[in-house]
Amino acid sequence: MHNFLYSFFIALTNNFDNIGVRIAYSIRGIRISIPINAWISVITFVISFFAVLSGGIISEFLSQQTSSVIAMLLLTGIGLWMIFEPYFKKNQAATEADPGNPNNPFTILRNPEAADRDRSKTIDFKEASFLGVALSINNVGGGVSAGMIGLNSFWVGLLSAALSFLALWTGNHVAELFIKWNVAHKATVVAGLLLIAIGIEQVMR
Repeated sequence: MHNFLYSFFIALTNNFDNIGVRIAYSIRGIRISIPINAWISVITFVISFFAVLSGGIISEFLSQQTSSVIAMLLLTGIGLWMIFEPYFKKNQAATEADPGNPNNPFTILRNPEAADRDRSKTIDFKEASFLGVALSINNVGGGVSAGMIGLNSFWVGLLSAALSFLALWTGNHVAELFIKWNVAHKATVVAGLLLIAIGIEQVMR
């Protein structure tokens, strides 16, 4: 149960970007159909699964203490990034004017609307592939950390995929609440603090 909760929390924090993307898409009227959403979830599962598996393989060559410390540093770093990233984005207001290369996952991370390359207001399978990879890039660090602390790669991958689907599916309603209550940044801070707490707990066992 302990490991399952950790798997859930890591999968949850990995998917906060999906909510942010859905907010951006809702504001601009860009739609993501259920089949497209399912395809993004498949990509999320595959990348998350292999990230955790890689972390598990790496930990076999290290002592348990070393693995815990490295996992703690990774989780703490990701948590701090989630907390302070909104402040960095304030200095990137020019992104809207210069969308960049839509084939580059990092461009899509900075500017989610770039995934809709044909400006059709819908995300097709090809565009969803780039979007799925872009969203899953953030899962790699947390996934490797999860593997290094002994979490199950299948469960982290499955939970990440399920939460990815839910985040994009319920995104319209979540977007309205986040915009109305202005809590998007607060939720990200909580997620970042949660990752830091999980990381610190590993070296205190």
